[in-house]
Amino acid sequence: MNDEGDLPQEDSRDEGNESEACRIRKLRTRKKVSKLHVVSAEAGDMDLSNPKERIRNQMVCHKVVDMNKPVLGPGSPESHLPEDNKDSEAHVVVEPSSPKTSAGAHRDPPPNSSRTDHAGDSTQMLTTPQLSSRMKHIKQEMAKNHLQFVRFEATDLHGVSRSKSIPAHFFQEKVTHGVYMPRGYLESIPNPKDNEVDHIRATCFNSDIVLMPELSTFRVLPWAERTARVICDTFTVTGEPLLTSPRYIAKRQLSQLQDSGFALLSAFIYDFCIFGVPEIINSKTISFPASALLNNHDQPFIQELVDGLYHTGANVESFSSSTRPGQVEICFLPESGISSADNAFTLRTGVKEVARKYNYITSFFIETGLCNSGILSHSLWDVDGKKNTFCSDSGAEQLTLTGRKWLTGLLKHSAALSCLMAPAVSCRQRYSKESKDPKESVPTTWGYNDNSCAFNIKCHGEKGTQIENKLGSATANPYLVLAATVAAGLDGLQSSDGVLAGPDDSTDPCQSKPPHIPLKLEDALVALEEDQCLKQALGETFIRYFVAMKKYELESEETDAERNKFLEYFI
Repeated sequence: MNDEGDLPQEDSRDEGNESEACRIRKLRTRKKVSKLHVVSAEAGDMDLSNPKERIRNQMVCHKVVDMNKPVLGPGSPESHLPEDNKDSEAHVVVEPSSPKTSAGAHRDPPPNSSRTDHAGDSTQMLTTPQLSSRMKHIKQEMAKNHLQFVRFEATDLHGVSRSKSIPAHFFQEKVTHGVYMPRGYLESIPNPKDNEVDHIRATCFNSDIVLMPELSTFRVLPWAERTARVICDTFTVTGEPLLTSPRYIAKRQLSQLQDSGFALLSAFIYDFCIFGVPEIINSKTISFPASALLNNHDQPFIQELVDGLYHTGANVESFSSSTRPGQVEICFLPESGISSADNAFTLRTGVKEVARKYNYITSFFIETGLCNSGILSHSLWDVDGKKNTFCSDSGAEQLTLTGRKWLTGLLKHSAALSCLMAPAVSCRQRYSKESKDPKESVPTTWGYNDNSCAFNIKCHGEKGTQIENKLGSATANPYLVLAATVAAGLDGLQSSDGVLAGPDDSTDPCQSKPPHIPLKLEDALVALEEDQCLKQALGETFIRYFVAMKKYELESEETDAERNKFLEYFI
C-alpha cells in the first residue's frame, strides 16, 4: 500500500475524506424517524381484528410497486407487531433504490417476467390499481403458458426451498389469503429443547405459518413443466412476520441501511459440484464427479441452466470449470437490495432440477468433506444509486474512509459472521486448509486483489471498488449472509472506533491485534451468542433458534450421516 504522500491529487482526496468524515458523524447521531404504515384504500377498510383480514392487509401492503415512493415491505411494525417484542421494534422494511451497474450489465426483462419495475424494487409499497394491473399481467402469463401449478416458495433456516404447490386456478384466492404450512418445515428442529427455545411457546413451533407471495417474484419456471413459482414472505396466523425468517431479517437490515443513507449492490459467486448418477460398488453407493464442463457433451446442461436462470430474473455474468473434478463456478450480475439473495435462492433449487434432466446430481457439498465457496461481492452506494462510496474520487486504487469503516465492521464481527456463513463442521475446514498445525482459530485476513484473504478488496474492473466476503460456504443461507454482512458493515460505519489501517501501515496507532475466526463450530456459536451487535440486528429470537438448531445438529452428528445429509439435502 502506497504512502499517502505518493498518491496523486492529495488535496482533493483530503477534502473528500473530510466530507466522508462529516457524513459518518451524521450517521452516528442520526435519529430514527418513525415511518407511517401506509395502506391502500382497500386495506384501510379492513377489519384488522380478524386475523385473516390482518394477513390480507399485510399482503396488500407489500405487493404492488409505486415507482415514485419509498419502498416498504411486509415488516412495517406499527400496525401489527406486539409492543413487548424486543426483536420487532421500529423496523420498516425498505428496499434501496437500484444503484447503477456497468454499461451492458442489464438485459431486457425476461419474457415471462411479471415484474415491470427495475430489479431493486421487489418489495415496494403498493396501490390497489397497481395490484390489479399486476394480477392481470400474471393471469395473462398463466394463460399464455398454460400453467397448471404455482409453487409458493420460502426459505428454511438452511437456505433450502420449502414450497407448497397449488393448482393455478386457485392462485388469486391464495394471493389474498396465503398458503398455510407447518412452522417446523422452515425452522428445521425436529424436537426443540425447552431450555434452548423457552422463549418460543411449543404451540408456536407446532403451529401453522402463512406464506404470503411477493408478486414481483412470480416467474414461469423453464425447468418445470407448466409450473410457475413465487417467493413468499412468512407470517404467523395473526399477521406478525416470522422473526426467524431469513428473508425478513435480510429485508430489515436493508431497511436500516437505507435509513442510514446507503444502498447495497451485491452479487453471489457460487461453486457447486456435479456428480453422475449414483452407482452401487461393493454394497456402497458412490457418486463419481462428472467430467469437467465446457465441452460439447456437457454444454447443453449449463446452457439450459444459465438460460433458465435468466428467464427467472437471475442474470448470470459468467460460468466456468473450477479447480476440482466436476466443480463449476457461477457468477451473478450485481443486483440491488434483496434481489441478489433471491437469485442465489433460485439457483439452489434450479440447478438440481436441471441436473436431473441430464442424469446428474448437483451438490454444494464436496465429497472430500470441504464445502464449496459462496462469496458475496458487494459495494456500498449512496441512496440515489449514483455513487459507489467505496471508490476514491482521486482515482487511487484503495478504499475510501467509508469503505475502510465498513471493512472494519466486517473484521470486528468476523468470528460471529463465520458461524452464519460456514454453518457446518465440514464448512469450517476450509479456513485452515493451508495450515498443517492444529489450531483453535486463524487470523481474519484482508487485502487488495488477494484471493486468499477472507475479505478481498477489488479496485480494478468496470464495476468499481468491491469487497468480496469470502467467509461463506455455498451451503450457507444467502439471506443470512446478506443480512449479517450488512449488520456488521453498518456497525463499522456507526462505530467511533479507529479507522482500519492499510496492510502496510503496521505503525498506525489504530491498528490492533487482528481478529480471529474459530475453527470449531462450537466456538463460533459462542462468538455469535456473545456478539451483542449481531444479536440486536438479527434479533435475539433468531439467534437463540439458530444456535439451538446447530447444537442439535452437533449432538446428532456422524461423519457419514452428515455427508449423506449434505449430498441429499443441499442438492
